[in-house]
Amino acid sequence: MRDLLDASRGEKLELDAYREDFRGRDFAVDGWDSWKLERRQHFREPGDPSWEAFARGDWQEALRLIEAQRTGLLDLSRLAARHRCRLLRVRVVEPPLTPYLHWELHLLRVRAECGELIRVIGPDHIAAYEDTGPVPELITLNDDTVYEIRYDTEGVLEGAVRYVDTATRNRVAARIENLYALGEDIGTFFDRDVAHLEPPRR
Repeated sequence: MRDLLDASRGEKLELDAYREDFRGRDFAVDGWDSWKLERRQHFREPGDPSWEAFARGDWQEALRLIEAQRTGLLDLSRLAARHRCRLLRVRVVEPPLTPYLHWELHLLRVRAECGELIRVIGPDHIAAYEDTGPVPELITLNDDTVYEIRYDTEGVLEGAVRYVDTATRNRVAARIENLYALGEDIGTFFDRDVAHLEPPRR
């Protein structure tokens, strides 16, 4: 996937600048889908109440807090629909599930039930792109923006590298769309491989 990005054209944004830039660009242009590729198998999300409950071992509270996000997620999907934008995500799942991914798949199932279009692929689908390391976490916005999302070694969000170029956006979106076509719907994957699992052990 890095073959799609010209590092010389990327602008590094620290966390606050990334968040402000994302808010300013989100839904700024109607009629363009947003594609996201998520590869890492472990993140840390301090500040997220559900993740924090999961991290301290309170699984039932973590699930309750995921359910509590439904109203906000439905509002987001309605907003996206008004802007003629679909929210599409490809999630790489590498067995055995990490505790983090076990938690996140519950969240992704709810996101999908609220309107996000999410499919799961295995690492074999991206092996051809990982000769020099894992593929980056990527998201496209509007008709010209790609963010390569940056995390520290513990998986805490640090910021992003922003690329503003229509051709780059289209190449990245097309590659993620190809992976999406190979994936399995999050709902069927969750019902078969996740729903029956015992709470993850921290």
